Amino acid sequence: MIKRRSFLTYFSLGWLTTCFPVVLAACAPKSATQANDNADALATDPNIPATPVLKKTADGFTIIGSVAELEKAGYLQIKVAAVSKDPTNPKKLIAVNPKCTHLGCDVKWIPEEKKYDCPCHDSEFAADGKVLKGPATKSLATYPAKIVGTQVLVKI
Repeated sequence: MIKRRSFLTYFSLGWLTTCFPVVLAACAPKSATQANDNADALATDPNIPATPVLKKTADGFTIIGSVAELEKAGYLQIKVAAVSKDPTNPKKLIAVNPKCTHLGCDVKWIPEEKKYDCPCHDSEFAADGKVLKGPATKSLATYPAKIVGTQVLVKI
């Protein structure tokens, strides 16, 4: 005859063994197909802006926008580069890394003042990336930029 304690032990082990695959499935990372399904759902959502596909040219420059977009907004900014016209020479472009050198926050271009502002700790940078006001002490990294046809290109 099975004792009560043995019965409860076997029953508990059986229950845990039965639940174990469910727990593993819940904790496992998403499969590639599930991730792609979610990406497709996000891509069709009109409330989420599309991420631009950056194209590189043969000479190592990256197309980050059009001249028309630059003229309309006064600047172009993507995750790794921000481009504005040189305030002293409007025919020249200046491209900088839009990460603040203080703590890495994304700086924002202020068109009226022709400068970049860091919203985290109020550092300010000139159009050419030089520090105007701290706490940042290092200038923003700069990149070569040019216009080819109707496209703005930056060498990142």
